[in-house]
Amino acid sequence: MPLSWNEIKPRAIKFSKEWENAEKENADSQSFWVDFFKVFGISQRRVSTFEHSVKKLGNKDGRIDLFWKGRLIIEHKSKGRDLDKAFQQAIDYFPGLKEEELPKYILVSDFENFRLYDLDENSQHDFLLSELHKNIKLFGFIAGYQKIVIREEDPINIKAAEKMGKLHDLLKEIGYEGHELEIYLVRLLFMLFADDTGIFEKDILWDFVENQTSEDGSDLAIKLHQLFQVLNTPKEKRLKNLDEIYSQFPYVNGKLFEENLRLAAFDSKMREIFIESCAMDWSLISPAIFGSLFQSIMDKNERRNLGAHYTSEKNIMKLIKPLFLDELWDEFHKINGSSKKLAEFHKQIGELKFFDPACGSGNFLIIAYRELRLLEFEILKTIHKGERVTSIENIIWISIDQFYGIEIDEWASRIAEVAMWLIDHQLNMQISEKFGSYFVRIPLKKTANIIYANSLQTDWESLVPKNELSYILGNPPFIGKKEQNKQQKEDLKQITTGIKGAGVLDYVTGWYLKASQYIQDTKIKVAFVSTNSISQGEQVGILWNELINKYKIKIHFAHRTFRWDNEAKANAAVHVVIIGFANFETKNKVLFDYEDIKSDAHEIKVKNINPYLIEGNDIVVFKRTKSISNVPEMQFGNMANDGGNLIIKETELIDLKKKEPNAQKFIRPLLGSVEFINSKKRYCLWLQDIKPNELREFKEIQKRVSLVKKTRENSSRKATKKLASTPYLFGEIRQPKTDYLIIPRVSSENRYYIPIGYVDKNTIVTDRCAFVGNANLFLFGILTSDLHMTWMKYTCGRLKSDYNYSIQIVYNNYPFPKDINDKQKERVEKAAQKVLDTRLEFPDSSLADLYDPLAMPASLVKAHNQLDKAVDLCYRPQAFTNERARIEFLFDLYSQYMTPLLAEMDKKQKKKRKPRKLKNI
Repeated sequence: MPLSWNEIKPRAIKFSKEWENAEKENADSQSFWVDFFKVFGISQRRVSTFEHSVKKLGNKDGRIDLFWKGRLIIEHKSKGRDLDKAFQQAIDYFPGLKEEELPKYILVSDFENFRLYDLDENSQHDFLLSELHKNIKLFGFIAGYQKIVIREEDPINIKAAEKMGKLHDLLKEIGYEGHELEIYLVRLLFMLFADDTGIFEKDILWDFVENQTSEDGSDLAIKLHQLFQVLNTPKEKRLKNLDEIYSQFPYVNGKLFEENLRLAAFDSKMREIFIESCAMDWSLISPAIFGSLFQSIMDKNERRNLGAHYTSEKNIMKLIKPLFLDELWDEFHKINGSSKKLAEFHKQIGELKFFDPACGSGNFLIIAYRELRLLEFEILKTIHKGERVTSIENIIWISIDQFYGIEIDEWASRIAEVAMWLIDHQLNMQISEKFGSYFVRIPLKKTANIIYANSLQTDWESLVPKNELSYILGNPPFIGKKEQNKQQKEDLKQITTGIKGAGVLDYVTGWYLKASQYIQDTKIKVAFVSTNSISQGEQVGILWNELINKYKIKIHFAHRTFRWDNEAKANAAVHVVIIGFANFETKNKVLFDYEDIKSDAHEIKVKNINPYLIEGNDIVVFKRTKSISNVPEMQFGNMANDGGNLIIKETELIDLKKKEPNAQKFIRPLLGSVEFINSKKRYCLWLQDIKPNELREFKEIQKRVSLVKKTRENSSRKATKKLASTPYLFGEIRQPKTDYLIIPRVSSENRYYIPIGYVDKNTIVTDRCAFVGNANLFLFGILTSDLHMTWMKYTCGRLKSDYNYSIQIVYNNYPFPKDINDKQKERVEKAAQKVLDTRLEFPDSSLADLYDPLAMPASLVKAHNQLDKAVDLCYRPQAFTNERARIEFLFDLYSQYMTPLLAEMDKKQKKKRKPRKLKNI
């Protein structure tokens, strides 16, 4: 157990006085450093060697005055000698050292002067021997205290994963796998952390493996097996004749070493890898990524991209700060002058309870716990300012047993539990350093309450009663409707019983519904990270109608769409939102808005946040079969359902024309989203008017029709099988009889505008587009305006991150302007025509080229700006200045349009429910 700083300080003063005359000829530098290490309660001989031989550049022999592998080089000179040269001499030894032996610190001295170099931080500290007691905390790395350093993407994380990953692979190769391998590696990882963070005496594991096991690795597994048993046995129950090598290890408890595992086997290569792992400084790895590190070790492919497996702390803070942390810090600053109020506040936060119902390897719980402890630290520093605290355990009231979690992966849940122990220990080291008294919770008596279970099928109250809980937080699984497996579909089915249209919901919505049920009649606050699909498109009406109207949910804060990723090179970013909500109202509502998905957020105070994460009334948009405005009907295009056999690629067209020269009238241009936007050519067989004798005449076409028939007959869908009776026709035919306006159903989110345009009636439109027949210029102007694009962005669904235009949600619910005059209409039509004319100025450019935000011609930008202004003036006397103003206006207008419609619907419903009068018999 490390000495406290209060114990070290008088030792340092004594050491300085005893060696103040060290400049005498008979002064012994080795004795000086032996005594120096004793100041910190460390045996120099155990951790380091004098006169360590090393080869310098040029194959010259060198001797390091004192060498602590992987930690420290000391170069000692006579009084008055140049310490700069001493430092350079230490650097010259580096080429002769293995990578894992390179020091993190260099200390040079001439008895009277000390100079410490921290190579990681590139810092230098100079002081006199007489000032050692004032600088003892610089030597925390000797005493057993560690700095808490949060480096999410530090290369050491990758190196650690690679080292342990190799060991994992080699153990698996010899047949040590599955459950036993996972537990075994968790134990090794815990011990590596313990060896560098003060749970164990510094580097005793490294010393144990390197000096107490055979070089061929033959006895390493046996000795580790014995060590596991020792770590699981209280000191008073250990064998009285237990070898001192083992007795120096503490009792850990926590059930981590309880299970009796099958004996593994090591060879020299595996032993060397483990020694290299021991040589690394595991204190530099944040427990926040401990679980991710473990997961990457278990999967060779995932190991290549460690960063993709954990949530960056910056993103976690986006959730926990507005959920609880900001409020607690505000309270602390408000009462900071009153010890009595601080003591009451301290007691209050010591009673808070936190729950992550999809906790994975514990990232959210770990960071939440760390931040709460850091707040407690500030409270304690204020309350006990100027006091000497001798019993830290009596003043720390926050513990990991205030934290709860459910995780469906057994070993992720176990890792979360271990990681919570590790962060707890690091924080205990930090507070020990401040108050000068060593505090450690070993053996482990308290633990985070994390269970291995299916969260959506578990009664949350069986884990933590809701009247005791304060906050629910986390990052439930991002799994869309199509990606859900059978079990996940069943989970959602059970929790969404009675909700109309629930089959389209993402898996994450199960947590929103379950949390909303759980928090009824409580003051629990909830915040989840979710894919942005739950705040746009079809899911909004289905999910939030239930949450708002049935469970009376109110959104307290929200981060609008941003990229959920970190700096890992191959990390696939997800577009997410964070939504904080509760079963009660609050006056302090905050929206975090982003200029774009990669930028930092800016905070907006609002009166209310609706499910689309904008300021406005709690209103949702449902699917509608007819428009709420008096506008032409929009439809989807034709669906072939032909297995590709009625479709003709441009490369196939010439060959088909050669073989069937008389079939030209049955070949039509075909347009889907891709073809329309990118000016690609594709064709189809349009055989709606073909006569039976003509079809029999065209042998090549007959072959294709035959394949269509076969495809449809082999389908598992009854409706498709039925279509086999007319194999020469598209499966669904909705071809306009006039020229038409075409709207791609899928378009890149990077474009400011969805490219919309006119197409002649002889071009066949596929179901990847929507169309309006015989559409006038005014309609084109409205649909291609910034106002309509803004409405679309908030209400449409997404295909990956691309816009997925919906007729029933976007078009049919869009509030078109009412009561416009001829001048307003003419202005829109003129501006719309200008957009079409400007496009024609670039005949070699596709719509993809023209609407690329980096390549969009200035003249086209200007034409659209003029159109946007003309459309804006159809709604109000002045143009809109930003997107937020547009969408808030549109939702308010939508609400106005819906009020009479809802009243009419309600009237019809009441009429339907009116009881019939019984006739007299």
